[in-house]
This record gives sequence, C-alpha cells and structure tokens, in this order.
Amino acid sequence: MGNKIRKCAQCNVYTLKESCPECGEPSRNPLPARFSPLDPYGKYRRISKRREMEHA
Repeated sequence: MGNKIRKCAQCNVYTLKESCPECGEPSRNPLPARFSPLDPYGKYRRISKRREMEHA
C-alpha cells in the first residue's frame, strides 16, 4: 500500500491527482525520501535541492 496523497509545490494544495486542481501544475509526493547512510545519490540530491532553492 503506497502513499496516494500528493502536494502541489506551487500553491501547497494537497490532492490525489497528478496535477493541482487549483493551478494545474504537476503535484508531487509530499514525503521526503527515506534516509540511508549508504545513499550513493545523496550528493546529487543535495546539489539539486540547492539549485532549486536558489531559483525560488
């Protein structure tokens, strides 16, 4: 059983749909990725997050 609820990153509306009913932007899974100390992609995820925060 997976997580079905999604959240719009643009207007912070929770929905069950792939796109936001308010603004039409794609919705995302609101939960963070699971933590693993052996995460081989952590470096790239942090770089991506940093770039995303700079453009916001």
